[in-house]
Amino acid sequence: MRSSLFLAALLAFAPVLPVQAQEAVAAESAPAAEPVLPAITVSTVGLAKLSDRVIASGLIAAVEEVQVAPLVEGQPLDQLLVDVGDMVTEGQVLAVLSNTTLSLQKTEAVASLAAAKSTIAQAEAQLVEAQTARDEAQRVADRTAKLREQGTAPQAQADTATANALAANARVMVATQGLESARAQLALAEARLENVELNLARTEVKAPVSGKIVARNAKIGAIATAAGQPMFVITRDAALELRADVAETDLLRLAPGQKARLRAVGMAGVLEGTVRLVEPSIDPVTRLGRARITVDSDNASLRTGMFVEAEILAAETEGLAIPVTALGSSPEGSTVMRVTDGVVERVAVKTGIRDGGLVEITEGLAQGDTVVTKAGAFVRDGDRINPVPAPAAVN
Repeated sequence: MRSSLFLAALLAFAPVLPVQAQEAVAAESAPAAEPVLPAITVSTVGLAKLSDRVIASGLIAAVEEVQVAPLVEGQPLDQLLVDVGDMVTEGQVLAVLSNTTLSLQKTEAVASLAAAKSTIAQAEAQLVEAQTARDEAQRVADRTAKLREQGTAPQAQADTATANALAANARVMVATQGLESARAQLALAEARLENVELNLARTEVKAPVSGKIVARNAKIGAIATAAGQPMFVITRDAALELRADVAETDLLRLAPGQKARLRAVGMAGVLEGTVRLVEPSIDPVTRLGRARITVDSDNASLRTGMFVEAEILAAETEGLAIPVTALGSSPEGSTVMRVTDGVVERVAVKTGIRDGGLVEITEGLAQGDTVVTKAGAFVRDGDRINPVPAPAAVN
């Protein structure tokens, strides 16, 4: 009470007091100021659609290459009917080999076939003659044997008739074998003729599959041979794929059937693709695996050997997410600074998919929680802050 009266008296005589005294009196009379809390940007945990993407790159190659080699060797090449880049169908003639030598061989085979048929005719006639002689000799032997039994024919005559019958049977056997041999020669001549005709047909080098010619090593006048380089290389159905090199850590996230978006240098649009195969091995030197991605959309602008980048959609989900910048680390693992009633609390979390600037939280937070947007902010567990909401980035 006395202090209040003393203060009132001082204020009454304020005009006559020095300025320093007036300031001291005013400071003593003012109420104590509240501490200023630091303004920290915070974000709200919410649901978001997140995509797990694997970035890879590689070269375009054919899904399957078919090599075309001549089926007849030793013949010069007369005509080339296709060139690199041409689309061909199965059975289409690609090149023609010379058939002069084979035509002569066919003429010879036809003559051999005619000779074999003539030999068969002769053998058949000889067989008929031998069978007739055998039958006659057998009848004579039978009659002589009966006369010998009756005592009207000498033994020598009977023995001669029996010997003649046996000789006639032997001649029949020989004639039969001769006919079989002639028939075998006929079959051989027919086989030779068929082989020559087959080789003549093979002088037309045909496409075994439909597709695009990507290589042509054949040259007019060259001698056809299966050794060395093939005459043509065909991409079956013109199907191309990206053989993408993938980091070892990302390879296990890939599986056949996953969709991919392909971008090539110089191409304005984006191509769609599908993972066809994930190779089961990893290069021990580069530590890279390989995924084969078929091109689903129009690939007319693609060329084998082109460098293409791929963005593979490995997984897609909807879950709780926060900005990546809110994530910190500690010896226990990933952490965030959760804010409750202005008080900061360090919380351990488990993370999932990272998509752009967001990271999925699978454990440790609930929808609607507030976290410090930048984990590197100068706040500690237990600090009081003035939370400032960040622009909404998660729905």
